[in-house]
Amino acid sequence: MEDWQNGGFGLYIHWPFCQAKCPYCDFNSHVSASINEESWKAAFLSEIDRVANLTQGRLLNSVFFGGGTPSLMSPDLVNALLDRVRSSWTLANDCEITLEANPTSVEAGRFIGYHEAGVNRLSMGIQSLRDADLKALGRMHTVAEARSAFDIARNTFDRISFDLIYARQQQSLNDWKNELTEALDMAADHLSLYQLTIEEGTAFGERYSRGKLRNLPTEDTATDMYFATQEICDAAGMSAYEVSNHAQNGSESRHNEIYWRYGDYIGIGPGAHGRLTLDGEKYATDTLLSPGLWLEKVRKTGSGEHSRSLLPPDEQLTEFLLMGLRLADGIDLARAAEISGNPLEVTNQFLFEDGLVKIEKGRLMVTPKGRPLLNAVLREIIP
Repeated sequence: MEDWQNGGFGLYIHWPFCQAKCPYCDFNSHVSASINEESWKAAFLSEIDRVANLTQGRLLNSVFFGGGTPSLMSPDLVNALLDRVRSSWTLANDCEITLEANPTSVEAGRFIGYHEAGVNRLSMGIQSLRDADLKALGRMHTVAEARSAFDIARNTFDRISFDLIYARQQQSLNDWKNELTEALDMAADHLSLYQLTIEEGTAFGERYSRGKLRNLPTEDTATDMYFATQEICDAAGMSAYEVSNHAQNGSESRHNEIYWRYGDYIGIGPGAHGRLTLDGEKYATDTLLSPGLWLEKVRKTGSGEHSRSLLPPDEQLTEFLLMGLRLADGIDLARAAEISGNPLEVTNQFLFEDGLVKIEKGRLMVTPKGRPLLNAVLREIIP
């Protein structure tokens, strides 16, 4: 068995377009006045054919339409791509097919079409259950539209997840507790709960650098919000299986677990990354960021891949630790040794003495106490 099979095999399709650019977003997303879906369909189908030829005989565990805003794609386009996927690989019996969606009334009307195309999981970018905060975050929907779209989704799809952002401007600890309780009452089976981070190159980043992004919670308040999130979600049966992701037992995101468990995944579309094992060697792949340049490259060369770089064992181990230690059940130490060729030794004993990490049944885990300090913990563990 090759190492990637411990994590599975997935396909990521990146739709790079949005109706508007959110001020906190540093993803590869673009606003365009017009989109020629036929050109994009031809390019995506060509890429599916290309990567299928590289991975013949593999069992596909997941497909993820990300973005951008994939719910701007027509159901007919999604159906055409999934038809090609089904004819290119054998799909696992429990193959998870996720599409990210924004909860505007226009996009919600497409949900039935996506379901008929084969999508069985919807991930909704709600971000807040407060209208004033939605406006501040640059979102184009209201709370009422979000709840309405969620109700449609819940009656359409087997599985539903949605995102919320906390530690927002002027948000108190009690504000977040109340909002999170409301979110849990909506009965999704998966929640992604992210602390607002100010990224360089975003509108928020530019405002923050000029001292114009005021009334953000203090670091202590944001930490209190994190721990309150764990307590409230645990009590609701939605414990964290990853740093920012909570799910009912069995409803974890299978696609994202391929990343965190260091499987193989193919990324197609502008700015999509991949990890692909070929002839026993693991490679990192990437694509051009510009939608126009990516489309032109596929049309002219028959490949949207920009680069393919061999990952030596030490880099594979670093990636394995960076991704795997985000999970509540951590990483398999025997697998770490197999990847790198040497046993992994955690030499800084204070990590154990302070209760930040533990080893159980051959697995190294970051504890709930250590998880808010994950980056610092990783710096001590990665060779």
